[in-house]
Order: sequence, then C-alpha cells, then structure tokens
Amino acid sequence: MIIKKYVGKTESEATEEARKELGPNIVVMTVRPAKKTGFFAFFKPQRIEVTVGLEEEEERPRRTISPASAVSSPARPAGEDPSQKDTIIASSRGSILKPEFRDENSAIEEKLDNLSNLLEKNFLKSEKNDLLDTGLSKEPEEKAPKAPPKPEVSEEIMSFIKLLYNTLIENEVDEIYVNQLTDEVEKISKPGLPFDYALSNVYQKMVLKFGKSEPIEPPKEGPRAEIFIGPTGVGKTTTIAKLASELFITQKKKVALLTVDTYRIAAAEQLRTFASILGIPFRVIYTVEEMKQATEDFKDYDYLMVDTAGHSLHNEELKEEVESFIRVLEDIMECENFLVLSATTKYRDLIEIADAYSEVVAYKLIFTKMDETGAKGNLYNIRMHTGAPIAYITNGQNVPDDIAVFDAQVIVKHLLGGKS
Repeated sequence: MIIKKYVGKTESEATEEARKELGPNIVVMTVRPAKKTGFFAFFKPQRIEVTVGLEEEEERPRRTISPASAVSSPARPAGEDPSQKDTIIASSRGSILKPEFRDENSAIEEKLDNLSNLLEKNFLKSEKNDLLDTGLSKEPEEKAPKAPPKPEVSEEIMSFIKLLYNTLIENEVDEIYVNQLTDEVEKISKPGLPFDYALSNVYQKMVLKFGKSEPIEPPKEGPRAEIFIGPTGVGKTTTIAKLASELFITQKKKVALLTVDTYRIAAAEQLRTFASILGIPFRVIYTVEEMKQATEDFKDYDYLMVDTAGHSLHNEELKEEVESFIRVLEDIMECENFLVLSATTKYRDLIEIADAYSEVVAYKLIFTKMDETGAKGNLYNIRMHTGAPIAYITNGQNVPDDIAVFDAQVIVKHLLGGKS
C-alpha cells in the first residue's frame, strides 16, 4: 500500500490533490490540522493535513498483522463525496479497551468528594435564587406530578434537591426520571441529614440503575454471531471495525466480517478494505441460504461480526429482511445483538428507534458520537426506558482507539455536574 500526506487550505483541497496524483481509489486515513513550523508559525493560517493510502492492484495478499502493525482505513467508491467522515485510522497500540482496575470503594469516595466540593460551591450560589426558578414549588397542576416537600426536609436538603433537579435537567435527563431521584432524596431525608450523605445516595442509586456494562465476552462454545443493528448514519460500520480490531489484534481471536447491508455500497467497501488490511475474511450476504453457508464456512471461527442495513422505522419490508437473517443465525449459533445509537439523536427519536427494534430482538446498547454532545442524559433515559444494558460508548472516528467499555461511574459523575 502507498501512504502519502497532502496539505491544503481545506480537507477537500488536500483530498483533491491526492486524487490527482494517486487516482480516485485513495483511502483517507486521517484528517487533522497541519503542524505549523518556523519562527512566524503563530501568524500562519491554519492548513489541513490529509493522510491517504492506495492499495495497489498487484499487491500480494496481506498477512495477518501484529498488534504493532498499521491499520488503514476503508476505500471510498469512486465519485463519493470527499466530505465522508468515516475513517479507519492506524494504531500501534493494539488495544481499545483499557479499563482501570481499582478499588471500587476508594474510586466512589474519590468521585463523591469531587462532586461534593463542586455541588457545595453551587449550593451557596443557588441559595440566592428563588425556588420558583426550578419549578419545584409550583402546584402539581402546573408541573409534572410531584409530591409537596415534607415538613421535616431541611433547607439545606431542599436546596440540594433544587440543585440536583437543575443539574440533571441541564444534562437532558428526562423529567420523569429526575423527579424519581428527587423523590428518593426526600424519602431518606431526616432532620440533620448531612449534605454529603444525600449526594452519595443519589450517586450510588444512579450507578446501580445503570447497572454493569456487558461487553463482548468469549463464546461458551463454537462461534458467536455479534449482530449490529440500528438506523443509518450512527456509525455501525466504524464501530464493527473498532471491535473487530480489538478481538483480532489484542485478543488473538479468529474473526470474520459479514454484511447483509447490500443497499449502501460505501459501507460494504469500508468493511471489505478493513478486512483486507487485517487479513481476515469478509463476505457480502444476499440471501438466507448464503448466510447458512457462511456459518458453515466459518464454523471454526470465534466471532462472526455482522453488519445490517439501517432502515426507516416504517420500512416493514427491510425490517423483516434484517429479522430473517437474525433468525437464521439464532437457529445455528449463539448470538448477541447490539443496537447502535447516536448520543446526538433527539430523545423522542431514540425512544421510537429503541421501541421499533425491541419488536425484533433483545439487544444491548452502544452509544456513538459521545464527543459531539455535552449532554449525556439520553444514556440514562434510554437505559431506564428499555432496561437494556449499555456495552460500549464511542467518542470519535479513530480505529481502534475511540471506543471504550461503558463506565457508569464516569457518566453519573458527569450527569451530577462533575467533569468527565
């Protein structure tokens, strides 16, 4: 593979320069600001550096790469819009899942201490504001159903409830769930109840409501199908690439990539290129019979990573087609379904999507584009609405780095006003 860098005023300009020299089948690997050099670098206008690769036609079959080898990105079909953002970026680190193993109690205490300091500062400011600002003191007819505060609730705890309400609403937690949490604070409230105790109680309850993450684990026996479902544009294909890289490079598992998405050529080509770089099998599946054949051909593998077509909630034909492939796999082997959702999608739309897919299969959740939103409340909302565990979150396009096992403590800290 030929790998070269091009610099231009914009991404499009740099990419076009690459196409002129290397042709239309280039692979965009990275897009980032070019490093300024020289004494007057500060005054120079910012330029964009694009790294591209080209897979030569006569190139020999690739060998399985080692964890330290480069991972490139998928080729775009000729004529595709150069603004396409799905990129698969090289990484020599060889690991995407780097959980920190530490004493749980000390970790919670550390987080609660930080939250307590932050909330106490806000608490002093909030005392200057009237309770009407939160809407908590309005009559039940004017606001969402909420019992009036108990007489024994101290002013300090009432101010904490006010702050808790505002903070969660700002982070786009649904008011139904916010009221549930504030009601629980009132239930445990007693005269002289320490502020820290109420904060600790809310923190721990939210962590417990999120529950433990359920990432991909080794199959009990034989291969397992990891099936990825969800609407278009949420990053299913890139997410599959990240997880396949982790399983193949880091965990040394035998992985095959399959796609039943025959509607988006770019997505299929993206997976094909990635599979070629890793040196793992890739196959486009058009019929149920072909899916059955694939399970036979890859029966000695550990994982079959299956990409499905995103579809409109009202496209019953495509919905039934995706379901038929899933049922075939379920009849043959162990299966695990992941509903991939974007953290930037409106809550109402997320509810519709989650409900529609619930009619097809049981699933675990993956939230993408976490780096594109400051409000994380939808993670809590959808977890509470569906009861489905959250397995992973992604926060960028880089493969294999920008993905992590879901950490409830980190998200709860953010929802309560802490820094992520």
